This record gives sequence, structure tokens and C-alpha cells, in this order.
Amino acid sequence: QFKLIVENPNKPVASGLQVTAFVEYYPESEEDLQDRILLLIEDDIVDIPLLGLIPRCYLEIKSEISFGAVTANGEIISKEISIANHGSSSGTFKISYDGDVLLNIEPTSGVVKPKSVKTVKVDICTDVPRTINEVIKVELEGRDCTEVWIKAVVLEQVLKVLGVPCGNVLECIDFGPVYFGSSKTEQISLYNDSPKCMDWVAVLEDNAIGGEMGTDLQRSADAVLQDLSLKNRTRDVDVSTLILCIPNQGTLLPYEKSLVTLCFSPKTFEVNGSSPKQDYILFLSFEAVGNKAGNPQALWNDPHRVELALTGSGLPVMLTFNPGPVIKFVDCFLGEQTQVLCTLKNESESLPVKFSFRKTAHFNISPEKGKIKTKCAKDVIFSFFPHQIGTFKVKQVVDVIGKGLEKNDFQVLKTKSFHQIYLRFIGVCKSKRKNILFKINPGITPMISNATGQFVADGTGQCTDTAPMAMLKSTQTQIHTHRINRNCKDDALAAFPNDRAASIRPSERNKKYRTIFTKTERYNYIDPEFSYTDNERLSKEAHKEYYADFISSLRQHRLEKDAARQFYIYNNSVSIGLKSAEGLKSPKISITDFHKENQQLKMLPLDESCLLTRRQLEAIDSKTLEEVWNGLTAMPSSTQEKEDCSLTLTSKQLHQILIGPSTMDFGVVSVYSATTRELHIINNLLVHIWIQIDVEIDELQQTSPLSLVVPPLTKTHIPIVFEKKTPGMFKRSFTYTINSQHNGHVLVVAKVVAAELELSARELILNPVPGYLAESEFRTTVRIYNPGNHPADFTWKPIITDKGNAFSIEPAKGSVEAYRDLECEVVWHPGFSSPEAGEFNLCVRKGNKIKLKCFAKVTIH
Repeated sequence: QFKLIVENPNKPVASGLQVTAFVEYYPESEEDLQDRILLLIEDDIVDIPLLGLIPRCYLEIKSEISFGAVTANGEIISKEISIANHGSSSGTFKISYDGDVLLNIEPTSGVVKPKSVKTVKVDICTDVPRTINEVIKVELEGRDCTEVWIKAVVLEQVLKVLGVPCGNVLECIDFGPVYFGSSKTEQISLYNDSPKCMDWVAVLEDNAIGGEMGTDLQRSADAVLQDLSLKNRTRDVDVSTLILCIPNQGTLLPYEKSLVTLCFSPKTFEVNGSSPKQDYILFLSFEAVGNKAGNPQALWNDPHRVELALTGSGLPVMLTFNPGPVIKFVDCFLGEQTQVLCTLKNESESLPVKFSFRKTAHFNISPEKGKIKTKCAKDVIFSFFPHQIGTFKVKQVVDVIGKGLEKNDFQVLKTKSFHQIYLRFIGVCKSKRKNILFKINPGITPMISNATGQFVADGTGQCTDTAPMAMLKSTQTQIHTHRINRNCKDDALAAFPNDRAASIRPSERNKKYRTIFTKTERYNYIDPEFSYTDNERLSKEAHKEYYADFISSLRQHRLEKDAARQFYIYNNSVSIGLKSAEGLKSPKISITDFHKENQQLKMLPLDESCLLTRRQLEAIDSKTLEEVWNGLTAMPSSTQEKEDCSLTLTSKQLHQILIGPSTMDFGVVSVYSATTRELHIINNLLVHIWIQIDVEIDELQQTSPLSLVVPPLTKTHIPIVFEKKTPGMFKRSFTYTINSQHNGHVLVVAKVVAAELELSARELILNPVPGYLAESEFRTTVRIYNPGNHPADFTWKPIITDKGNAFSIEPAKGSVEAYRDLECEVVWHPGFSSPEAGEFNLCVRKGNKIKLKCFAKVTIH
């Protein structure tokens, strides 16, 4: 079957030349052939073997598929395995699996073309933690059955709270005693002990069992119950202000640790004018952000959360002053000082206290600041050193220094004053008596003298820095007025006789000065080196007027542009130019309405630094949310919706959106039956959200709508329709997105069974009907029950034997509705050769088959 085509040379082949020969192979049967070609080269013989092989396939597949370590979050994960054909003809394969773990394998059979690769997709469900070590059998054409191992380790998504720096698992943090108004911090480490990224958020359990807030645990139970005023005060307090978690949300990479700072800031509640000790026991949980079961109660059963207990005590500042709080100093004269010794005592048994006195005029304190240990005292000297005569009543502020948080910086504690104590200082400074001696004026009149100018008191005439100017009007006095200036009517200022120094300084040109007696116009010297000329004054006024006109024109232009803008806003077919709420009276708000509004605002965290509380999350399912099932749009249309739906939500905001259940169990369903479950969506945010569902599963193709814009503070649902044509277990997941950015998934579980009917009895005994002849009629009934969720069609088929069948059933065929039953009548027709036994098969369309045996009980008298 081999053919050699060659032309042998007659002459020797020169060097550098070649001779070509062709070998043809034409097989006549499906078998491998072997032959040889003998090549004679002068005295040498070269044996060239020939092999003729029929076309075969050579399929190859890997022996293992490893998913590695994955998280048990109910997601369907996939991997592909390749079947390669290295042969020259197509080859078939078939995959079979009979293990306990539900594996989706597509395709389970097929053909691989020559020199090509066929991809097989293997899916596993990560619904429960376990170790998957399963084997699937692959039958490859031309080879023995091959085993392929499917391996995976499904781990629980665990979030741990570790101590810093030792790394031990924490269950409780004790802040110890802390002064009211101050803060104390502790650091912890959050550890993501799972192979997948985790978005987390901190939630304060403000309604947890065992929590205490503002109760002195050292007191008796009766004393606490009788103190109803403190109980009512602490009931309405915002717990999120007591505990601060920084950060309170974030993302952890696989096996990553993140440092978290917890801050305890107790608040004081005065009862009967005092602030007693208050103990706090709170619980803080760290939760993974993701699917919820559709109601807030499922949060308690969420395995992806860890709880941390927080304990601490709030103490009042117990700093006493002896004497105090009113301290009265002994009267003293100017230049003297008096002192008072005061004892400061720290009455607290748990914490030291740091104090600092603020500076106050006329009083000195030594030392100004200091620290007093527990149950200790310190002496401080108060000094009264007046700088002027009079009675001084001063409120002295004493600052208590401690660690506290700034309003704009919650990261680091800063030393500041968190509490003030007020003292009252009273001091009197008296003046000394001084004998005033008068001396005779030698003739030179000073600038300030008495009425006669004869006697001057020592120590009272002090020269001022400025020359005295007249304050009298020339028209208001006529003392010694010269007759020439008698009729002076202008509003000139009168100058004193001793203002000569002021009369030669530059003055304003439009003012005149006259003497106080004769009203003669005073000469004013104008220095040309310092004063403006007439032209300069006119130029200056022109400049002022120019810039005033320029600023006025700019303002006028701005007003015109604003008026034009307002005109274009209201000049349309929708608005007719009416001002908003013009002429309308504001509605009267009652106290009950205000209380409801506050309750609605309390369920929403207004500050990103504040913690979410359990009460806020439970308020998601409250009746205050609006239920909307119809009229929602599929895509954002308005400007506000487009702006809201483009936002990137934080972990805290995503935690306030409930989409669930995370596992949608349809239970036992029949083939070809459409079953509906509701996917609940609750939006507790103040913005719109856009939900888009991506359904690539054939069994969920009837689901609608697949896109929905959910308004703020609204809850709705999307009907998920499931229908499958083949029986078996079903586990697949579909995904959804929030605002086209945040992904989530829902696991769909169902057990699909074929149509099945049940009989009330497998054997029937027919007795004669009372009142009829024994040979005339035998009747009874059998009940057919449909346990499935889809109508089942049935047909009664009699089993005919050699003796025949004398029984009949009505109706012979029909349909039984879901979860309903149908009664059928069985009749035996007596005759000479009628058999007393018969059998029927209840055949369900595309379902089961049940055999019914019937016996007629004939009585012979």
C-alpha cells in the first residue's frame, strides 16, 4: 500500500545536487502498516523505515482543578478545564459525576476537533464552609477512563478583633474611670481572616441585652430603680456620642490588619444639682457589608460579624477649695497687697486632677497650674495687688485640664480644658489722704490754673501731650467782645489764650478760629511744605469722584446682569414669575409632629464620624418608610436622580441598603412550573439608588423588571420568577449592582422534581352498594393528590390480562391543580365471566406511574 515514485539517475550525482523521491500511502483497511525503502549508495545500503498510521484522535485533559481557598458567601465560582486533541481526527468525550457535592459541569459531552481545544466549565457553590475533594470521570475516545479531581477549600469569612500590640483576640475593652467631658482612647486591630476583600462597618448595639448606660453599678438595685429622673435622662441620650470609632468603616484586603481607635467620652447628667458616678456597658459590633436576609432581625444571625464589649465609668470632677468659693481679701491701699492661703483638695479616689488658673487683673496666683493626686491636697496663695482705687469683684476661672477631642480633628486626643470651676474674688483698694499745699503764683500763668491764677496745688497740674483746643462757639459768648466783631455770625471756633502752639500747626482751610474774648480772627500758619496747594486739592477731589463713579457703574452693571438673569429664569411657559410661597402662611407645627420629625431624623446618621446604631438599622423596617410597588422608573430621568445615582456610596451607606434574601430558596418545585419569590429592596438613605439585576441564567429569564430606581426612604420588591424544564437540584447565583458600581449576588436554590401524583390507597376492595342487588353494582372512590406547585395531567390505563378487566375508573383522564386533590370513582361490572380482580396504572404526563389494584368482594348467599 506504499508506492515509490522516483527516477534513478544514470550518472553519479555531483556534489551539491540532489535527487527527489516521492512516497505515496494509500491505505485499504483500518490498520497500521510498516515497510521500508532500501537506498543503494555505491557500496553502502541505507534502510529507511516506512510507517503508515490510520487517523486517530489523541485527547488529553488535566488531572486536577484547584479552586484554592475561597470564601463561603453563597457565590457560584467557576473554573475552566481544557480538553486538547493532539491527534489527526475528531474525538469524543463524556463526563460523569455521582458525588454528594453539587457541581455544575457544562458541557458533559462533546466532540473535540483535530488540533484544537474544548473548554469545559465547572461551577461550585460556596454556600457552606467545607473542603471539596471530589472526582469526576472523563471518558476520552481512544483512552481509558480518566479521573479529574476537583479541589477547593471553602472558608468562613471571619472578622477578628485583636489587641495591640500583642495580637490576642479581644472580647472586652475596659476604659476605666474617665472624667465627664474628657476622653480616653484604646486601639484595636481588625483582622480579615479570609481570602477575599471585605467591606466592614461598625455598629453600636444600643439596645443589646446586658447593656448599661449611666447607672452606678455600686449602688443597690432599689436605689437605682427609685432614681427615675436619671433613668429618664439617659433613655433619650444619643449613644453614638459616647463611643467614637475611628475609622468606623473601611475595606480590608485578604488577611489584612487595620488599626482602629476607640474613644470613650462620657457625658454628664445632673440630678438634683449633682453629677453622680455613671457606669457604662456597651457592645460594639463589626459587620461585613453585603447581602441581608431582607429584614433587620437577620443581622443577629449574620456569621460575618464580631462583637466587642466596652466598659467604662464617668466621674465628676471633685476639686474643693478651702476657703471658697467666695474669697474676700483684706482692704489695702494703692501699692500694697494682701494674700490668702487656699487649700485645693482632690476628693476623687480614682483619678488625679490637673488645674490651671486664668490670669485676672489685680490678682496674682501662685502656683498658676499644677496636678493633684487622688485624695491629696495642695496649697495655693491668692494675692490681691490693686493698680487703682476701688472695689473689685472678679470671677476667677479655674480650668480642669485633660484629654479631649477637637471638633474638626477626631484622630488625636489633645490637651484642653474640659471643665471649669468658678471662684469669686472680692478686694477693696482705698486711697491715702494727701495734704494739698498752695503756693503763690510768681506771675507766670501756667497752662492749667485756678480761677484767679494765684494759687496752684502741687501734684495736680499734669501737662498733656496735646495742646488744648477751644470747645466754645464764638456765637455763644459775648465776654469782652470787640465792637467790630460784635455782629460775627459765622460758626467759628473760639481759641483759648494759651493755645498758641496749636495755632501755628496746619489746619483745615474751611475752619476759622477766633479769640475767646474779643472774637478777633486768629492767624493760622499754613506750612507750604506739608499742605496741599489749591490745584492739588482739586485734583484729589476729582480722583475721589472718578473712582466713586467707577465703583457705582460696576454695581449698576452687576444689578442689570442679575435682573436679566432673573428675567430669563422666569420667562418660560412653566413659571409665570410668582415668588415661592408668596402670600402663603406657614403651617402650625404641633409638638407631636415635631417629635415624629425628630424620630425620622434620628434614624439617619447625619455625620460620617458618628457610629451607626442598632436602633437606626432596625428603623429601616419601620412603618415610616413608604412602600412603593408600582410607578418606579427603570433608569434615572430627572437631574436629581442622575446626580444621586452617580454617587459612590460608602460602606456605612451600603449597610443601610437592604437587598435580600441573600439565599432565595424556592423549595420543591415541579418542572415547567413558574414559581415567584420576592427580592426585597429597602433604601434607608436620603438619596436615590439605581438597582440593576444581571440574570444570565435560563431558568430566571422571566424575571422583570431588571432595572429600578428606588427613591429615598422607600421599600419595594422585584419578583424573581424561576422555571426549570429538567428535574434535579439547582444552585446558581445572579448578580446585581447599585449605582453601576457596587456589586452583590443572590444565591438561588431549588429542588426541581418531575410531576408527581399520590393515591389515597394502592389497593381497593369494592363491596356491593347497599339497597342494590348483589350482582348489579360495586362502587368505591380513590383520591388523587397533587403535592406539587404545578397542575399535573394524568391518565388511567387498565392492565389487560387473559381474563380481561371488568373494572372502570371515571374520569379516565384529567388534570389535578397544584396542592389540590381529585376524587375518582371505581366501578366493577359483574358478569358471568367477569374477573374479581383488576389493575390500573396511573400515568402522569412527564411524571411518575402508580399501580392501583382493585378487588370485588362478592358474597354468595
